Amino acid sequence: MLNISKNNLDNEEEFNEFNSMQNVKNRVRFLTFNKVLVVIIIVGLVFLFLPWTQNVRGKGNVTTLDPSQRPQGIQSAIPGRIEKWYVGEGDIVKKGDTIVYISEVKSEYFDPDLLGQTQKQINSKAFSQKSYETKAEALLKNIEGLKIERELKLEQAQNKLIQANLKVISDSIDLEAAKTQISIARKQFARTDTLESEGLKSRVDREDKELKLQLSQAKLVSQRQKLLESRNEVLNAEIEINRVKTEYTNKIAKAESDRASALSSGFTTQADVAKLENTFNNYRVRDSIRFIRAPQDGFINRAIQRGIGETFKEGAEIVSIMPLEIDLAVETFVQPIDLPLLHAGEKVRIIFDGWPAIFFSGWPNMSFGTYGGIVVAVERNISPNGRYRVLIKPDKEDQEWPDVIRAGSGAETFALLKDVPIWYEIWRQINGFPPDYYLPEGEEKKSDKK
Repeated sequence: MLNISKNNLDNEEEFNEFNSMQNVKNRVRFLTFNKVLVVIIIVGLVFLFLPWTQNVRGKGNVTTLDPSQRPQGIQSAIPGRIEKWYVGEGDIVKKGDTIVYISEVKSEYFDPDLLGQTQKQINSKAFSQKSYETKAEALLKNIEGLKIERELKLEQAQNKLIQANLKVISDSIDLEAAKTQISIARKQFARTDTLESEGLKSRVDREDKELKLQLSQAKLVSQRQKLLESRNEVLNAEIEINRVKTEYTNKIAKAESDRASALSSGFTTQADVAKLENTFNNYRVRDSIRFIRAPQDGFINRAIQRGIGETFKEGAEIVSIMPLEIDLAVETFVQPIDLPLLHAGEKVRIIFDGWPAIFFSGWPNMSFGTYGGIVVAVERNISPNGRYRVLIKPDKEDQEWPDVIRAGSGAETFALLKDVPIWYEIWRQINGFPPDYYLPEGEEKKSDKK
């Protein structure tokens, strides 16, 4: 071995003069240390078998169950320009109190007498509608009169037809009588002519019988002419009946057409009146909503629109208001792996931000400053933050929540699960396993029935 170092290795040093070396050589100290170590190990082993309450943690904030009790923005239904503020930030308002007054920015609503002008249009249209209704009533009466007159005319024409038919019968009878008479006259003339040739009758008698025969022939021709005239009168009476029917049908149809036109115009005017009344009501409502009022009792959080003369579009938020009377709740967000362990009606412990609390997650009975809650609902759709939202309401059997907490403040929740040994919980945490799955008593009964 090369002796390069300047230190001499052959020299022997005496270490007994050091206290540390003396303590090392003291075996009594080793026995004490071993006893302490054994006690610590025993205590550790006992500690591993102590009960530990599993829990599901969540982080959220204070909210309300009723959506109407949450902070809301008061919006304007119409575009406008701010003219006057009646409240300031931090003011407390009652339901119906005026918050701000706005004016119109659209030219079609600039007329200061817009409602009055619209009402005049409604009155004019209503009068026009009344006129059309009066005209329709008059035409209806005219139609009824035409129908009555038609019946009278038809009855008169029917009477003429009956008279003509009777005259035809009378002339037919007269014609038959004339035929009989001419037959008799011919027979008499033939006998007289025979007797006159035999010298039994005078020539005067023969001429007299011949004259009667000629008169009978003339009368027969006359009766035939009368019968034809009577038959023509029947045809004329029938034609008159058809003419009366056609004439009054046309008159009634024209009157009904005029009445239908009047009714149609009346209905159109009625629709115009309804449209104008709708417009009038819209103008009146629009005029009223220029005064933006508080929808409920609340606290003015912040004025979103500022200043005087600032314009905005419809649907723009004017102010933010917070209701005064609210029922507090907590919305917390849990990991998807813990979702099957949460059920409606389960009790949880809550720690509010800014409120002093000492919490032992494994021994909730030893905690201080926590408050009780009951799970109301577990959201079935994952939130944008990748967790599931759980709503919690106050537990009335536990102490009341602090009055000083406000909606929006932070809260941490602990849903208490099964009691397990500490060694099991350590083993579960090391392996990344979820807490033991279980069902509430009611759910267990349902699953047993299934």
